[in-house]
Amino acid sequence: MQISDLQAFVLDKIEDMKARDVQVIDVKGKSPVTDIMIVCTGTSKTHVKSISNHLYLEAKRNEVFVMGIEGKEDSEWVLVDMGDIVVHIMQQQTRDLYQLEQLWQSVGT
Repeated sequence: MQISDLQAFVLDKIEDMKARDVQVIDVKGKSPVTDIMIVCTGTSKTHVKSISNHLYLEAKRNEVFVMGIEGKEDSEWVLVDMGDIVVHIMQQQTRDLYQLEQLWQSVGT
């Protein structure tokens, strides 16, 4: 799957679950791990877990490879690693604390 198709797939699946404040961050050349980070917010631990579960199950159903998932136990911040794209699903308080968008905007400047 091309990265643009993967990005569209991910955005569609997290929007299915009403993820809030979805941000796409291009980190190509800034991160040795991935090219795109997608950050979104869930309204509760249950919502964060539901978004990540839906994304994983839909990826599996559509034969899209998921390298790993971290953080489902606490569900304050769940990371779904899809290789070229890493998805961060966070509760608002956690997102405010870590401010990933600002962090990655400042890298390489």
